[in-house]
Amino acid sequence: MWVPVVVAVLSGCESATIKAIREDFRSLFQTHKGAPDLASGIRQYENANYAEAARQLQSALDQGLAREDQVRAHKYLAFIHCVSGREQRCRDEFRAALKIDPSFELAASEAGHPIWGPAFRSVKGQR
Repeated sequence: MWVPVVVAVLSGCESATIKAIREDFRSLFQTHKGAPDLASGIRQYENANYAEAARQLQSALDQGLAREDQVRAHKYLAFIHCVSGREQRCRDEFRAALKIDPSFELAASEAGHPIWGPAFRSVKGQR
């Protein structure tokens, strides 16, 4: 009942903050086409099938994801590039995640990783 009212009120606002809030609010109620590929890509990553994981993660991004899921996809792509020795591409993916969500942080277990932990900190420190 209150959802249409909130959407209508937020629709008239033009500030960047309100637009981001409106997008997040709408994403709570819509399914994004890339969600199945994101889930599959993460499973492939967890099974160390990095080439297939990267393909599916990129497909998920291309099809469309909620902002939070875009950040997750870029994070996993960064991990894949880092462990594959592609440090610049790893940093580029972290930059993409931080562009979407400047407050993005790795989990403590991820931040301590000897390969992508330092890459992430160097990119985060540039902001």
